[in-house]
Amino acid sequence: MTVHVLCLAGATGTGKTEAALHLARRFNGAVVNFDSRQVYRDIPLITAQPSPEEQAACPHHLYGFLASHIPVRAGSFVEMVQGVVSDLAEEGRLPILVGGTGLYLQTLLEGLAPIPLIDPQVRERIEEECASLGSCVLYQRLLRDDPVYAAKIHPHDRQRISRALEVFEGTGRPLSWWHDQPGEKKMDIQALQLGIRVDLHDLEPRLNQRIHAMLAGGAVEEMRAAYALCPHRMAPAFTGIGCPELLGHLLDQVPLEETTAVWLRNTRAYAKRQITWFKRNKHMYWFPPGTCEEMDMRVEEWRHDL
Repeated sequence: MTVHVLCLAGATGTGKTEAALHLARRFNGAVVNFDSRQVYRDIPLITAQPSPEEQAACPHHLYGFLASHIPVRAGSFVEMVQGVVSDLAEEGRLPILVGGTGLYLQTLLEGLAPIPLIDPQVRERIEEECASLGSCVLYQRLLRDDPVYAAKIHPHDRQRISRALEVFEGTGRPLSWWHDQPGEKKMDIQALQLGIRVDLHDLEPRLNQRIHAMLAGGAVEEMRAAYALCPHRMAPAFTGIGCPELLGHLLDQVPLEETTAVWLRNTRAYAKRQITWFKRNKHMYWFPPGTCEEMDMRVEEWRHDL
C-alpha cells in the first residue's frame, strides 16, 4: 500500500508551525513531528513545540512524549512515524510531517542507512570518554574522523557525537559515508516535499525575536524545572540549542544577557547547518514564509496527479 504524505521542512524559526496548521485545516490533515528535539516533554517552550492551543486546532502526533533522559535515534523514531502515518492514512487524514531534522526526513523517504551493529563495548567506552572528557573534546576527534558529519551537529550534542565516533571505530567508515548509502525502505511512501526558506541574514532577526519571546514566556523557569526532574547536564534532551545555554545561566551563573547572545549565535549556526542540509534536496519545492496560498496550489496539483 502506498501512503501519500506532505513533508514541511525548513530551518528553525521559518514559520513551519503556522504553515502546518493552515495545510491541516485546508486538506483534512494531521500534523506529525519529525524534529529530534520536539519529542521531549519537559522543554516544550525551549524546543518551540506547537502550543496547546495550536495542538488543539487539529490532531498532532509525536510531540513531547519522551522523558529527558531517553535518547532517540533516527531508525527507531522513523518507525514510530511510519506507524502514525499508516494509522492516519487509514482514517482518511493527510499526514503532514513537520520538522527541521533533515536526517529523519531522509531516513523516512529513502530508508535507514545499512550500518552494521556496533560492539556494545565500543559504545560504552566512547560514552564513558564523553562523560569524563566532555563532548567538546570528542567533537574535536569527530572533526578529524568525520568532518562532514561534524559540520552538521553542535559541539555539545553528546548523543550524536558519541554515535558518530562509535560508528567510525566500529565499521572503519564515517557516519556521513553510511548516510550516503542506499537504505532499506520498510514502507512505500510518496511525498510532496514543501520547504520554507529564509535567507540567513533575514532569518536572524526572527530568531532573535523568538528567543526573547521564549525568555519572556518562561524559558528559564522551564529549564530549571526540567533539570530538577533530570539533574544530568548532558541528558539527551539537554543537548539541543537553548538548553546548554540556559544551563550555563542556571548552573554557572552566566549572566542572562550573555546567555541570550550565545543562544542566538548558536541558533544562527544551527539554522545555517539546516539550510545547507536541505539545500541538497532536489525534490523540495521552496516557498517564502507566509505564502500559504501558493502552497495550497502546489498541494492541489499534487493531489490531482495522484
